[in-house]
Amino acid sequence: MLVLSHPTGNANSRAAALALAQRGQLAAFHTCIATFPGSALDHLGGLPGLRELRRRELPAALRGLTHLWPWREAGRLLASRLRMHAWTAHETGAFSVDAVYRSLDAHVAAALRQRRGRGITGVYAYEDGAQASFEAAKALGLACYYDLPIGYWRAARRLLAIEHERWPEWASTMTGFIDSDEKLARKDRELELADRIFVASSFTKKTLEDFPGRRLQVEVIPYGFPPAAQSKPEGPDGRQPIRLLFVGGLSQRKGIADLFAAVDALGDAVQLTVVGGKAGPPNAALDAALQKHRWIPSLPHAEVLAQMRAHDVLVFPSLFEGFGLVITEAMSQGTPVITTDRTAGADLIEHGRNGWLVEAGSTQSLRQAIEALVAQPAQIAQAGEAALATARQRPWAVYEQELAAALAAGRAAPA
Repeated sequence: MLVLSHPTGNANSRAAALALAQRGQLAAFHTCIATFPGSALDHLGGLPGLRELRRRELPAALRGLTHLWPWREAGRLLASRLRMHAWTAHETGAFSVDAVYRSLDAHVAAALRQRRGRGITGVYAYEDGAQASFEAAKALGLACYYDLPIGYWRAARRLLAIEHERWPEWASTMTGFIDSDEKLARKDRELELADRIFVASSFTKKTLEDFPGRRLQVEVIPYGFPPAAQSKPEGPDGRQPIRLLFVGGLSQRKGIADLFAAVDALGDAVQLTVVGGKAGPPNAALDAALQKHRWIPSLPHAEVLAQMRAHDVLVFPSLFEGFGLVITEAMSQGTPVITTDRTAGADLIEHGRNGWLVEAGSTQSLRQAIEALVAQPAQIAQAGEAALATARQRPWAVYEQELAAALAAGRAAPA
């Protein structure tokens, strides 16, 4: 029986909790805010200004196993809405994301000590929210399972440092270099304590080769696809521009400088829509690029999927990505994806059949991939059908089965 925790109960942690619960392997799921179908909070989520609650909905199967610690996260949501930036400031704010993660981690550690591990064999926790839980688990002789959603921080700094030289005017959009030494040391401590580490892509596993400590036991289990659409509207016939879509944060970590440069070189042969919010301080290069294209700062999830269906190709040229859920979302809508070798693309896409892989950080490689579609637009519809087939073969239920099986088959002895 495992205790699982995640502050926001996102899609992958919900799937993990459900997988364990359905197999009788979940002792408790700790999160901050959650609703359940038909609950009072669920009804409140239908009101204007409270729709965030609907995003925290958990399956009914988790109702009796879920423990909520809402106040710190509720403060963060309120402070963000009121633009009380000092309260949500990175690491230092009383209601920062870091404070939320640390608070839940401390609550889980305390709960473990109170139960003294009765009936519990291990703890499953996520990056930045595992240190206290794991230290308590070690004291009780429990196994520690760690989920790393994005690549290892030392690899990120190594791979992204070149972007400050390659695109200096875009440097301010890359906000991943501001973590304190204390926070980075906490990340390394979590890895040291972990008996087994689960990642969602081969790329994330590779980044852990930069870890300077002991050799880590790392297992790759890609996330699942959303429900696949029945069909996809017909692709371009060569008479109209190819409709390209980007969805994600507007940071050069996502490769957007390369995307804008590649698209600008192709002129009227393509049309680009950008869906995503700005990252970091104002950036003149980003503002100038957005003026040339259709930009939508934010959309509800259902409307993002609708945009995916309405476009021919999703372009996601990320330079450092643990997975990239937009890849599976687009493929589930029959929209093939161009992405890089630093995402889950290599685990999901067979180049030229159900999508296309390009070299990360190469404007030329990205431009050539788009040019090939301009020259032969018929391959877009073919790849879209293959993408749909791929999505149907790996729903979230497959991820749940594989994770539960891995946890049941290879229970680690505490290190």
